[in-house]
Amino acid sequence: MSGAIDLKSPAEELDRKAWNAELRALGDEHGFFEELGADHTALFVKSGKTLIVTFENLDHVFDHGNRLPWGFDFVQKQGWSILGLMAHDWTWYRDDDVIAFFKRLKSTGFFKQFERVVFYGASMGAYAACAFSAACPGATVVAISPQATLDRDVTSWETRYQKAWKRNYNNDFGYAPDMVRTAKDVFIFYDPLEPADAMHAALFRGDNITKLKCRFQGHRIASGLIQMGLLKAVVGGCVDGTLTRTGFYKMLRARHGFRRYLRELILRIPEKRHPLLIAFVAERVLSTGNGPVFRRKLNAANALLEKRGITPPGKRGGPN
Repeated sequence: MSGAIDLKSPAEELDRKAWNAELRALGDEHGFFEELGADHTALFVKSGKTLIVTFENLDHVFDHGNRLPWGFDFVQKQGWSILGLMAHDWTWYRDDDVIAFFKRLKSTGFFKQFERVVFYGASMGAYAACAFSAACPGATVVAISPQATLDRDVTSWETRYQKAWKRNYNNDFGYAPDMVRTAKDVFIFYDPLEPADAMHAALFRGDNITKLKCRFQGHRIASGLIQMGLLKAVVGGCVDGTLTRTGFYKMLRARHGFRRYLRELILRIPEKRHPLLIAFVAERVLSTGNGPVFRRKLNAANALLEKRGITPPGKRGGPN
């Protein structure tokens, strides 16, 4: 396939049938498009010898109004092939049709035509990327804030996704930590200060697993990496095998100018113990724009500092 594919994303009001027809036309021309039951679709566009298997998290659709699989444009520009799975509900990809689809891909040797296969997803999509990577032993997995399972007998402490509790996590491709054992490399990105995400990450163990901590990023690490302009470089490093812990943490220094990170940081600093630190952080952020949370924190910190006889940073005179 040569040149870029010109596919205009349908407008928000375009109905599902028309959207499917457009994706089917793209699949017929460059690969295939399948409806997997009522709630899932799969679009395959063949290009290079590297295949990226992506699993949409509904946040991607809601945030960006995108009707193409996650990363379609990015993957295409790299000359890679893409197999994009999309879910139209909070299904965690546990439908029988999806399971049968990956069984078929494995049994027919679909993945053998590629030199490198990478499974990617965030949150619900990260669970699916880990789980279905077992269909392609030797693949690389990039999982951002993944769940190990939502089986109530295993993760009774997970209370965020009640709508998905009814799904079956004990059939084929079920328990994600077991499914990634045949992967070549597994990169798990998570915030260790997000209790549920940290507990899920702890269930993934093995020599092929690299855990990368993203403190003060919360659950939505993927959107944070996008906003910092890092996600493409991070995923690219995972794909070509060049991403290292040191390299990742150097890239992550970009968070020092990222408001969402600074907001999480300032909310976690103990006010009575470190009012001066809170004041410095708040002053820095407010110097670049408004921010009610930072203003509120600054006022409280300044009041406490003055009560202790300390001049707040913003009220100190400059050098003579």
